[in-house]
Amino acid sequence: MNKCTLYHITSKITIADNEIKINAIRAQGAGGQNVNKVSNAIHLRFSIKSSSLPGSFKERLLQLNDQRINSEGIIVIKAQRYRSKEKNREEALKRLFKLIESVSSVPRKRRATRPTMSSNRKRLDSKTRHGQIKIMRQKVSD
Repeated sequence: MNKCTLYHITSKITIADNEIKINAIRAQGAGGQNVNKVSNAIHLRFSIKSSSLPGSFKERLLQLNDQRINSEGIIVIKAQRYRSKEKNREEALKRLFKLIESVSSVPRKRRATRPTMSSNRKRLDSKTRHGQIKIMRQKVSD
């Protein structure tokens, strides 16, 4: 029997590990002979649309302007910082959870306010002063 692990993102939100697809790939960059032989980098894929996340989370994730989310609504994370496959796997999962957690709180609506009377007065006074300085720079006429 295959046990399904649950990852807790917030107190109410959990993701099953069967929703996350993790592949080991070869890392890029320097690393000597080891980099050409061992697949230590992790390629994580998480489909937002087919996940068990609440609808509000899905909407906010899809509205994010993040380069890790492609046009089909799949989060793609590549982790290759460490030489160990397990550490890279943990790093990729942390990044995924952090991304999902970032949309867990609803942003507050901005309430429109008017500038205060004193701030308006200061603004107009500075404009007048600036205009006077420019007038003083002009040529003197007879």
